[in-house]
Amino acid sequence: MTGIELSEITASFGGERVLGPLSFAVTPGEQVALVGKSGAGKSTLMRLIYQQSNGGATLIPQDLGLVHALPVFHNVYMAQLNRHPTWYNVCTLVRPFQRERREIMPLLEQLGINEKQWAPVASLSGGQRQRVAIARALYRNSGMLLADEPVSALDGPMAHTVMALLQESYQTSIVALHDIELALRYSHRIIGIQDGRIALDEPSARLSEADILPLY
Repeated sequence: MTGIELSEITASFGGERVLGPLSFAVTPGEQVALVGKSGAGKSTLMRLIYQQSNGGATLIPQDLGLVHALPVFHNVYMAQLNRHPTWYNVCTLVRPFQRERREIMPLLEQLGINEKQWAPVASLSGGQRQRVAIARALYRNSGMLLADEPVSALDGPMAHTVMALLQESYQTSIVALHDIELALRYSHRIIGIQDGRIALDEPSARLSEADILPLY
């Protein structure tokens, strides 16, 4: 497990400040939901947190970061490229080893995309691509998860399935969500962002949807 501490961070675009200054810490074992309307600064904050993690966190960006020309299997496998020598990765690109097949297939089955294992990502729907990014994050299994709207393209039951999988796999996480119900159910703490500042920071158990709605 790992945590992170941010102190007086800011971000500006075109000479205009869009985030901060803001400070907060996430302790090991804490699962945090970032909430707020589009444009509030959540994605910018997520990128800054990832930079400060020095690559030690798993990131699910809003654009997913998939290689569309490659099959689903290889997009998931890429989560562990740095854990193998180059020759091994090249061989896997041509003919995947049984060990990786045994590890990746159950993840795809849990997410309902096992039949797409060898399909190029370019041929998938938006929801299927999102599930590929989720499978990649589950396969990486680092100490901390950073996810920017990871279930935005999924229907209710699948969104709950994915959030439960992420919660089980990552004891420490920061997940940006628009869905207030999911944020309350799958986090220990809610941080609300409004106009680039922290407008709310409370344990989820103390909050209701009515407490969060004003941020939207």
